[in-house]
Amino acid sequence: MTSPSTPQENPRTDSLIEYPSLFPIKVMGLKVDGMVHAVTAIAEQFDPTFDATTVELRESTGGKYLGVTITVTATSREQLDEIYRTLSSHPMVKVVL
Repeated sequence: MTSPSTPQENPRTDSLIEYPSLFPIKVMGLKVDGMVHAVTAIAEQFDPTFDATTVELRESTGGKYLGVTITVTATSREQLDEIYRTLSSHPMVKVVL
């Protein structure tokens, strides 16, 4: 018995995101001087239309950590991958969601 063949799924090309679209990214790290500037500079590097006035900040209960939510205009999967890689490799950043 054979089953009908189905096309190979490629997670790189199959996406639930329609481009371009606004895409929020949450970045967390220690609450230190320069953290917000570092995150927004990376956003501006990958999205020339990035609006820093849309940044949302959320401090941890103890005040040691800071959550920074940026909203970028996503134009491709590759762009989003590069933003995540760049943010994740920054020394001030602990987590990127």
